Amino acid sequence: MSGRKNITLLIIVASLGYFVDIYDLILFNIIKKESLTMLNMDFGTYETVLFRWQMAGMLLGGILWGVWGDKKGRVSVLFGSILLYSLANIANAFVETVEGYKFWRFAAGIGLAGELGAAITLVSELLPIKRRGIGTMIIVTFGALGAVAAFFVASKGEWIGSLIGTLTGLELANWQVAYIVGGLLGFVLLALRAGTFESNMFQKSKSDDVQRGNFFWLFKDMPTFTKYLACIFIGLPVWYVVGILIALSHRFFPEITGLAEPPVNTRELIMWSYVGLSAGDLLSGLLSQVLQSRKKVIYLNLLGITLMTLLFLFGPAGSAGYYKTMAFILGSATGYWAIFVTNASEQFGTNIRSTVSATVPNFVRGGVLIITSSFEWFETSLQSSIWAASWVGLACLALALWGTWYVEEPFHKDLDYYES
Repeated sequence: MSGRKNITLLIIVASLGYFVDIYDLILFNIIKKESLTMLNMDFGTYETVLFRWQMAGMLLGGILWGVWGDKKGRVSVLFGSILLYSLANIANAFVETVEGYKFWRFAAGIGLAGELGAAITLVSELLPIKRRGIGTMIIVTFGALGAVAAFFVASKGEWIGSLIGTLTGLELANWQVAYIVGGLLGFVLLALRAGTFESNMFQKSKSDDVQRGNFFWLFKDMPTFTKYLACIFIGLPVWYVVGILIALSHRFFPEITGLAEPPVNTRELIMWSYVGLSAGDLLSGLLSQVLQSRKKVIYLNLLGITLMTLLFLFGPAGSAGYYKTMAFILGSATGYWAIFVTNASEQFGTNIRSTVSATVPNFVRGGVLIITSSFEWFETSLQSSIWAASWVGLACLALALWGTWYVEEPFHKDLDYYES
């Protein structure tokens, strides 16, 4: 009973951790216009540049934290990563230059890269085979709501700013308050981490003295590298939807509606897409348990993304309410993130599992660098945001379908083994 209580506590803490993770991850896309305008930085130039710096940090952080988790332990990653991104977000509230904004977005990205992989690895190794999908489903379903919190803090955070101002004497804009709140939430979470513990599988790998956390081992032969690449490709459509269709929706609306002004602002669409993502993760997780399959559910989600993307880009123009509903349904279709990360964790042995679990989702997030650059290239070449998004989306979905087909079905797989 004590062990079950400890695992329940771990899932709760991991869920709260991912909540803060998503809050900070998506925050820039919510407050980017307000912050850049106040700092006299050109919005059109820097909205994608700064987001790419954050994603580049996550790309590097995924490798650093993943290797650290296999060598020193999953729990130490939970502490270190959240400390870094908490400090970075508070510092981000006080930037005055483009260089400072880039640096702290990059630092925050490195910190954000460790949370999810370490949490998924721990839960996957601690729960019984048939229940580990439920644990990861709870973490991601609750965590996705961090984006909703970011929206409300950024939009309705005047009273928080007034409170901070009373205590510190500082006059803060809403975007500054949002960054500070993200940092403070992280510090609160650090105190809750005291009850977390390592898995027996990791402890056993230490006593067995096997090589752990060798990132380059993933490239040792073509089958291993191909499997690793397939795991990454499966997640690309999620960030295609979030990073292109939702975050850059203001670029599509003039072409879709024929109007210069978008019918709804980007931050609201981000919020509704993440509400949908949370609902989708819950539904996908439950369906995976019923079907006892990860792959079948991923195929269904990819079909949903395909249909909703076509409707969003080529369907009839609508009202603000219509596009909020579209954002929710698109988010729901991308709600296989928990299954995607769990699947990657289940594909590899204990001595490299943290490295895979941290790098795979962060390489997908870092893939936004390529996805947005490709979108902008097609947009310039084709003189059409809609067709640019269509070609990029087609590539992401094709790679995800191939990746899903290539990997093994891991639902019933025993994870207590090493890679040699």
